[in-house]
Amino acid sequence: VKPMTPRCTVPKAVPVGKRASLHCHENEGYPKSTYSWYRNSEPLSPDTRSNAKLQNSSYTMNPTTGTLVFHAVHKGDTGRYSCIATNDAGFAKCEEQEMEV
Repeated sequence: VKPMTPRCTVPKAVPVGKRASLHCHENEGYPKSTYSWYRNSEPLSPDTRSNAKLQNSSYTMNPTTGTLVFHAVHKGDTGRYSCIATNDAGFAKCEEQEMEV
């Protein structure tokens, strides 16, 4: 069963240095969906250590739960965030939401 449009929760504004949690979830898809996050239409890597461009990133992503957590946001984390739920039957994307730092 193809995933439904996931429900995305993105904080509107987060002070610099604070923690921010973004959530993405849908429960219609079968098998269970995995989740990927995008900032300004660019995919965010689930593994920041393997990507030199992201080595200073302060986030962790859980593709199984759809949670994206910034441990200490900085100005560069400002942007439009969206999430895609994917399974064997297809994928669905939530609306982009702005997060201001």
